[in-house]
Amino acid sequence: MKIKILFVFLLIFTATSVHAFERNKFGIGVMAGDPSGITAKYMLDNTNGVDFAVGWSTSGSNEYYFSSDYLFHIYDVVQISKIVSPLYWGGGVRYINREKRDNKFGLRIPVGIEFLFLNNRLGAFGELVPLLDFTPDTDFDVEFGIGVRFFF
Repeated sequence: MKIKILFVFLLIFTATSVHAFERNKFGIGVMAGDPSGITAKYMLDNTNGVDFAVGWSTSGSNEYYFSSDYLFHIYDVVQISKIVSPLYWGGGVRYINREKRDNKFGLRIPVGIEFLFLNNRLGAFGELVPLLDFTPDTDFDVEFGIGVRFFF
């Protein structure tokens, strides 16, 4: 019950948290972690965005990773002088193409923080992503990543 109340509170807070600046809409960059690769983000407005990633496994096996998430941004929770630093959370999917093994498909729940610099043209982020895989077996996992994007 407490989790439901917290979820409703976060949903209302996210829907009403509009920051007073205009973000650049599209960013592309690199990420490191599990997986490492190329990342892109498109902001639908100041609080809602979609991100995409194409990557590879750092474990030495031939695995190629594709993911996409819908993200909600919450501003003014973490305040750092002259740096816009929204927290974000959301949901999405991932697909891993694995050589000589069954491929994986599952749901992602990313939670992270983003730091926007240089008049919101450069963004650095860190995130933790709980996962629920459905194929080849139902399994729970956690991924992490850090990265930078240049916004246009």
